[in-house]
Amino acid sequence: MALSAPIFAFAVQAYIQFAILLVALILETVAFVHCLTQRGAGFQALGTLPKGAWAAIIGVCLLLTYWGQSALGIFGLIGIAAALIYLLDVRPGLKDIADGKGFW
Repeated sequence: MALSAPIFAFAVQAYIQFAILLVALILETVAFVHCLTQRGAGFQALGTLPKGAWAAIIGVCLLLTYWGQSALGIFGLIGIAAALIYLLDVRPGLKDIADGKGFW
């Protein structure tokens, strides 16, 4: 009975890490595709990094997360942070500029 607990714990840990990896890859892919489909002038009007810089940061972290197969590694965590910053800060600003509402 005592020997079954570590086996079960490792299986649960593997499933949780796989789920986190899938969420990280989906999040980074959505941010990368959205960045590629936006116009570069919107980034300049927003006063943030240029489109190429955002695409490079998110794209490289996406590839390193995929190749490393770990969302909890250093590149996975940087990729998740970059994707969240883009999606939660830059994307709404780009949407406001495209709609003509301005920054506020």
